[in-house]
Amino acid sequence: MGFFDKFLSLWVALCIALGVLIGILLPGVPGFLGGLEYAGVNIPIAVLIWLMILPMMMKIDFSSLRNVGRKPKGLVVTLVMNWLIKPFTMYGLSYLFFRVIFRAFLPPELANEYLAGAVLLGAAPCTAMVFVWSALTKGDSAYTLVQVAINDLILIVAYAPIVMFLLSLGSVPVPADTVLFSVVVFVVLPLAAGWLFRWATVRRRGLEWFTGVLLPKVSVVTPVGLLLTLVMIFSLQGQTLVDNLLHILLIALPLVIQTFLIFGLAYLWARVWKIPHCISAPAGMIGASNFFELAVAVAVAVFGVNSGAALATVVGVLVEVPVMLALVRFANRTRSWWPEGLREGAQ
Repeated sequence: MGFFDKFLSLWVALCIALGVLIGILLPGVPGFLGGLEYAGVNIPIAVLIWLMILPMMMKIDFSSLRNVGRKPKGLVVTLVMNWLIKPFTMYGLSYLFFRVIFRAFLPPELANEYLAGAVLLGAAPCTAMVFVWSALTKGDSAYTLVQVAINDLILIVAYAPIVMFLLSLGSVPVPADTVLFSVVVFVVLPLAAGWLFRWATVRRRGLEWFTGVLLPKVSVVTPVGLLLTLVMIFSLQGQTLVDNLLHILLIALPLVIQTFLIFGLAYLWARVWKIPHCISAPAGMIGASNFFELAVAVAVAVFGVNSGAALATVVGVLVEVPVMLALVRFANRTRSWWPEGLREGAQ
């Protein structure tokens, strides 16, 4: 993990502080940018989120799907955790905390928005950072690539229905057309563009040049887009945050619990099933971490850039890196839990 990635939470915190200061001291700037919308989508944030998402979509090699049948147990763990368990545990925990435990601290409307933001996070399995977590646990990088590619394909068709279903359970009104539009704009189109660009570039310059030269250069765009998005979102919510600092902690608590819960379930399931550690650890990481770029985009498009839903997804960014690094250390220290022939890391 590079210096920038290792201290991502620090950069996120600094951008939050910068955004809040801009919102308080220069309110005209976020006021102007917040008004630049088309079809309910904030244009500056849409551009920034494309900058985040497109480079990571270029990393996905769908030709790896020909290896989908190799070691199927790891795929079963990943897919069941990501699509049949994780979204529903996130909903349950968020409902418990925002609607019940924290009822005295949160107005009902704001509790609904925080619930929505948490659901948007929980229904989107990680796409980019999971490659970092896999490498840090000596995971099988080729197998991790297959897991991510399959998740991205499922994401296209499953994300919107799951989100709308769960939010309907919580009586949170969600415009279906806006959610579907967001999935098309922030998943389908970047995925297609990334695949086309990858295919054309590899055909022209070769895979070695693409992965060794181009990808390292374009990958720096993703964190820059993320940090600029955070500055803008928090500049729009600056005064609200100053008045409600406690809310960040209230949002973070169920998100942290969810992360540990999902990792623990996937990791122990893989151990019981005697899946090699180099597949078990990444399987747990994929389930535990989130595609927060997508969650932020959908929250802004559906609920607005000033919404509690957008704030909840951004808090997810803030807590994810330190929590995931803790889980990486845990996975490495518990490698001895696996039998002798299953504990070796990928070379």
